[in-house]
Amino acid sequence: MLPFDEPLEAVTIRNHVCTLAERLEDELGDEQVSFIAGCPRDWGELPAPDGPLTVGIDGGYVKAQGTEQGWFEVIAGKSILSFRRGEEQPHPSIKCFAFVQTYDEKPKRRLFELLQSQGLQMNQQIEFLSDGGDTVRDVQLYLSPEAEHLLDWFHLTMRLTTMTQSAKGLPEKMGEEETVPLRDEVVRQLERTKWFLWHGNVFQALQVLTSIIFDLEMASYERGESKISKVCKAVQEFHTFIDRNRAFIPNYGERYHHGERISTGFVESTVNQVVSRRMVKKQQMRWSQRGAHLLLQIRTRVLNGDWEGVFRRWYPGFRAYTQPVFA
Repeated sequence: MLPFDEPLEAVTIRNHVCTLAERLEDELGDEQVSFIAGCPRDWGELPAPDGPLTVGIDGGYVKAQGTEQGWFEVIAGKSILSFRRGEEQPHPSIKCFAFVQTYDEKPKRRLFELLQSQGLQMNQQIEFLSDGGDTVRDVQLYLSPEAEHLLDWFHLTMRLTTMTQSAKGLPEKMGEEETVPLRDEVVRQLERTKWFLWHGNVFQALQVLTSIIFDLEMASYERGESKISKVCKAVQEFHTFIDRNRAFIPNYGERYHHGERISTGFVESTVNQVVSRRMVKKQQMRWSQRGAHLLLQIRTRVLNGDWEGVFRRWYPGFRAYTQPVFA
């Protein structure tokens, strides 16, 4: 990729990398609202697909540079194809992807082409797991008619855990003339909410959250304490979050019992490889959104084992294939 017969400045290497990444970006097709092609009759005539695809989407934050002081979000994910038909020994195909969500203009196209590189067909089962944020929820929609969209249990239960810890700091009771329990009741109701969500009962979970909000609003009105208002606001936001993602909440207990995925934990290694290790943990660098996004495109292709193939397609006279030499 680079002429190593003479010393190179860091800025030269960066410019080379960005130029190559921009070439990759130019090859992406146009963005679309939906990538579902054909109709059920056409899908029924397709050959039997490979195994199911599982796609996990998560995110990390990178320090911004220049006038963009602060942090910006990088979306990263992993796609796992369970097996290919015809293989004697099933061997999963694993690929990763990443993009800066506030910079990328073709996130849905990017994910669709990655899935196509794994052989995606319109009659193939595919499962998406994400944290339910607006950005990641939108990018996974309308890619396949067989897609199932699930809210990640880990992110959901972490929000509940945070609220429960905050609720333990509430006043023990509320009311002036006739006191009633507050702190223990709110904690108990949050535990009930978690139980209902674990079993996929979104309706009951929302009912309980509404009851908690009512109690906290009454307590806040009586006492005027900021701590109560803070917990009330967190519960209201969680209620909105659950309501918006109600279609993505399955029966987690049933899925867990059958050994099915309920969390994006398998994506954590990808976030560490693609984002944290290179951009946050080891090198406390600041990045422009453009620079981070372009580097991510090179990095993911290297991790996927696709970079040499891309280079050979661009430069047919690239080095001959080499075989490892064993001592």
